[in-house]
Amino acid sequence: MSETLWAKGESVDALVHRFTVGEDPITDLALLPFDCLASAAHAQSLAASDMLSAEDTAALVAELGKLRAASDRGELGIPPALEDGHTLLEAKLTEALGDIGARIHLGRSRNEQVALALRLWMRSALVELGESAAALADALLGFAAKHGDAPLPGLTHLRRAMPSSFGLWAEAYAEALLEELEALRSVDARFDRSPAHSAAGFGTPLPFDHAAAARRLGFSRTQRNPLDVQNARGRHEGALLAWLSSLSLTLEKLAWDGCLYGAEGFAFLKLPAAFTTGSSLMPQKRNPDALELARSRAREIRGLAATVERIGSGLPSSYHRDFQLLKKPMMDAVHIALDVMALLTHLVEGLEPDLAAAQAACTDELYAANEAFRLAAEGTPFRHAYRAVAAQLADGSFAPDHAAAGAPPVAPLLSAARAELAATLAWLDARRHAMSAITASIFQETP
Repeated sequence: MSETLWAKGESVDALVHRFTVGEDPITDLALLPFDCLASAAHAQSLAASDMLSAEDTAALVAELGKLRAASDRGELGIPPALEDGHTLLEAKLTEALGDIGARIHLGRSRNEQVALALRLWMRSALVELGESAAALADALLGFAAKHGDAPLPGLTHLRRAMPSSFGLWAEAYAEALLEELEALRSVDARFDRSPAHSAAGFGTPLPFDHAAAARRLGFSRTQRNPLDVQNARGRHEGALLAWLSSLSLTLEKLAWDGCLYGAEGFAFLKLPAAFTTGSSLMPQKRNPDALELARSRAREIRGLAATVERIGSGLPSSYHRDFQLLKKPMMDAVHIALDVMALLTHLVEGLEPDLAAAQAACTDELYAANEAFRLAAEGTPFRHAYRAVAAQLADGSFAPDHAAAGAPPVAPLLSAARAELAATLAWLDARRHAMSAITASIFQETP
C-alpha cells in the first residue's frame, strides 16, 4: 500500500507531495462510506456490462462492505502517502483480493470518484440538515402553542412599535424555517443527477448502462454530459452553501433575539442558567455566550460560502486541482449549521418568557396604529385618524383599549404551519428510507 493511483515509477518531491495532498487524508474520511457505496455500485456496473465476473464482483462488493463498516466505526485512516480516500480503497482492495482489487478502477477516474462521492455525501447532508431544521421549527411551534397570544412588544428600529405576542414571535421563525425546507427540495433536485461513468470528464467507450447505474445509486436521472460533471464542481457546492447562507440568516436572527430579549432593559425571555456562563471577575454576571457564539457561527457559514465561491470561480471548463479545496469549507459549513441548530433547538425547548415584564412593556403608545385603524374603520379618513391619534399622544390624552387591539391571533398560523411541517417530515423520512434501501440493496443487507 505504498503507491498513488497515478504512480508510473517517477519520484515526487516530498514538499510538493505534502502541499498537493493537503487536508485530503482528513477531509476524505467523511467521504469514505460514500466512496465505498459508489465503488460497489461501479463493480456491479462492470458485471452488468460483462467486464467483471460474478465471482469477482461479489468479492469486491463484500470487501467494500467491510471497508464501509470499518469507516463507520472510525477504524479506517488515510495515510498521507496514499493521498486520498480513493487511493486507500483501491489499495485495501488489492491488498485483500490481489488482482481482483486491481480491476475496480476500470473505466473510472478520481475526477469521477470524488464527484460521485461528494454528490452522495451532499444528498445525505441535505436530509440531515432538513431534519435539524424541522426539529428547530417543531420546537418553535411548541413554544408558540404554549405561550400563544401572551403579549410581547413588537419592535421596529429596536423601538416599541405595535402589539405582538410570544406566539407570533416564535411562529415567525418556524415559518422562516419552513420556507427554507421548501427550498431544500429544490437543492436536492439539483443534485439528483448521477455523475457515474463520466470518468475524467469525457466519458469512456466502455458499454456501461448509464441509466441503470443512476438507478442503482438512487438517482432519478444521469448527468448527461460527462464534461458538465466537472463543470458542476463549485456550482453544486455553491448551491448547497447558498441554501445554508440563507438559513444562517434566520439562525443568526434567532440567536440575536435570544441575547437581546434576555438582556436588562428588555428581559422578555428568561435564559436558563445552564445556557449562560459567568464572569471571572464580576460575581453577578450571567452571560449568553452560547447564543453569542451561535450568532457568530451563523455568520461564519456565510464566510465559508464566500470561500467556496472564490475558489470555484474564475476557472475554465473541465477539472482543475483547485476543486480539492472546495471540500473542507463546504463540510465545515454543514457541520456548523448542524451544531447551531442543535443548540438553538435545545435552548427553545427550555426557554421561558417573562410574562409580567413583557406585559408591563406593552405601554399605550404600542396601540396608536391600531387606534387609527379603528377610527378609519368607523369612517374617518386614515390620514385624519393618524393625526388625531398623534395629537392625543402629544397632549397625553391617548387611552387605548388594550384588550381590543392586540396582535394577530396565532392559532390559525400554527395549524397551517403544523400541516406544512408534517408534509416536510414525511418527505425527509422518505428520502432517508430511500438512501438506506439503496445501501442495503447494493451490499445485500437488511435495511
